[in-house]
Amino acid sequence: MNIGIPKESKAFEGRVALTPTGCRELIDKAHRVFIEQGAGRLSGFCDVEYQQLGVTVLETPQELYQQAELIVKVKEPVGDDLNYLTDKHTLFCFLHLAANQNLVGRLISIGLTAVAFEEVKEKGVLPILKPMSVIAGKLSMQIGTNLLHLQHGGSGLLLGGLDQEAKVSVDKGRVLVLGAGSAGSAAALLADRMGADVFVFDSYPLALNALKTLSSSITVINNEEECLSLLPSVDLLIGALLVPGKKTPRLIKRSHLKGMQNGSVIVDISIDQGGCIETSRVTSYDKPTFVKEGVTHFCVANMPGAVPRTATQAISALLPSYIDRLTLNNWYENDKIMREAVLIRDGKESN
Repeated sequence: MNIGIPKESKAFEGRVALTPTGCRELIDKAHRVFIEQGAGRLSGFCDVEYQQLGVTVLETPQELYQQAELIVKVKEPVGDDLNYLTDKHTLFCFLHLAANQNLVGRLISIGLTAVAFEEVKEKGVLPILKPMSVIAGKLSMQIGTNLLHLQHGGSGLLLGGLDQEAKVSVDKGRVLVLGAGSAGSAAALLADRMGADVFVFDSYPLALNALKTLSSSITVINNEEECLSLLPSVDLLIGALLVPGKKTPRLIKRSHLKGMQNGSVIVDISIDQGGCIETSRVTSYDKPTFVKEGVTHFCVANMPGAVPRTATQAISALLPSYIDRLTLNNWYENDKIMREAVLIRDGKESN
């Protein structure tokens, strides 16, 4: 099959769906792989590296979409991407359609088939989404810590305080993480290692128990009222709730923010599914933050795009086998895992 890897169009998105080695895996299975010129540059891969492994580099996106039957990219199509897609295409990427009904309508009108990375599920795990969630969780702590700095409008608190060697006692920061999945756990564990006081809310006791086995110093909560009561003392709030395939419930209302400290910070990782804070709205890396009720909000929907050298390696290690499954005859009828990841089939909503 002809497989196309376009350059990402989303603002400050540095990832590419496949490394040269990932492309080679597909070529070795008799597929033809096309990549748009410069698509791998921000991830550290030049066009020549792709060409040396048998990938055809095309100068324009128009050429790529004309040649390819299966389009594999990282983020959902935006802008001109949508003008190049036709009903002959199968699109395989992160879609997050629950929070983007305009895109749903556009993809249906094109008449294509759209398969979502985030809906691929095996043995209870979302294998393609998981590493990106871990990256986003770790980034949320790096970003949140930085936004607490005074020059960014933060409270001026050093989140982890000082260790015993300093021989003085200072206030430590308090972190509340909403969600104990891959992103939330990664954020909580990093905050814990930094020395902050960490609290994690989740409605699923099994997720909280799993996290507690990794760190006994993290306080876990499965009572919503108890979670909300912490907000006035929280310095950094991480939103990492996920309901697969559905819009994220908005647990934190605007009225709750009025009780938070001025200069505190929210990083809403779940914004790609609509966000779990009422005041959240999608931002991008060119203007990533805004302030509501004295609280700085960071709501970038493609957080791992800022670390493409890491994120591309992670996603490319997983994708080739799933891409190959989409090329098999009658894959929709015979492959339950891939079928359940289809959100639009031949221009009609599915699943």
